[in-house]
Order: sequence, then C-alpha cells, then structure tokens
Amino acid sequence: MKPTHIEHLGIAVNSLEDSIPYYEKLLGISCYAIEEVKDQRVKTAFFQVGQTKIELLESTDPEGPIGKFLQKKGEGIHHIAFAVDNATDALQNAAAKGIDLIDKASRKGAEGMNIGFLHPKSTHGVLIEFCSK
Repeated sequence: MKPTHIEHLGIAVNSLEDSIPYYEKLLGISCYAIEEVKDQRVKTAFFQVGQTKIELLESTDPEGPIGKFLQKKGEGIHHIAFAVDNATDALQNAAAKGIDLIDKASRKGAEGMNIGFLHPKSTHGVLIEFCSK
C-alpha cells in the first residue's frame, strides 16, 4: 500500500457558516460542496487546492467525534487523509505492521469515499485516515 497523494486535510471548526467565508477569502476559491455525514455526526465543507482538498468539519452532536475534539482541543487540524487504492487493504496492512486501528474495515464517508482511521496513539499523535473511491 502506497498513498498516491494527500487526499485532504480535515480541520475542525465551530461553525461552517463562519468558517466557509473565511477560507473562501483566504484561499481565493469557493467551497464546492457541503455534506452531512449522519453516522459520523458531522457536516463537511470542501475546498479543492490543487490535488488536495481542505475539509472543514462542524459537529452536529457535542458527543460525536468532532464535538469531543472541539471541546478538548478547540478549532484546528483534526486529521490528514491519504488517498489509497483500497482503504480496507491499507488498514489491514497497517494492522499487520502493529499499528492500532480505529476502523478494522473501511466505511462510507463524505463524497462517497471509503474511509478508515488509524489510532493516533500509534501514529505519533496524528489522526491518519485512508480514503479510496
């Protein structure tokens, strides 16, 4: 498993309504998609920057993963996502190398991607996501 590129950087924000105009002004580009991922209790907004995306993440539930992150750490970078050919295979490959997983198999995420996360306790404190179409 080799990543093909950084798929996106996930940034936790308190409010998409406040954050989208800021990033549009900062980057000089428009948000191209807003989507709610109900099972992850999050609303997302995407910006395309070259081959990489910026994903803004607003919690829809204070007890969800982004809600807890915001309560503990505040706004900021939440995760880095790598594009791979097959997210489940990438997760299994990581597990075989002794890396702790959050997801043993991929699941559906925003933009119809198959996603899976590695546990940050095994990745030097960085939440890493694998994404595949």
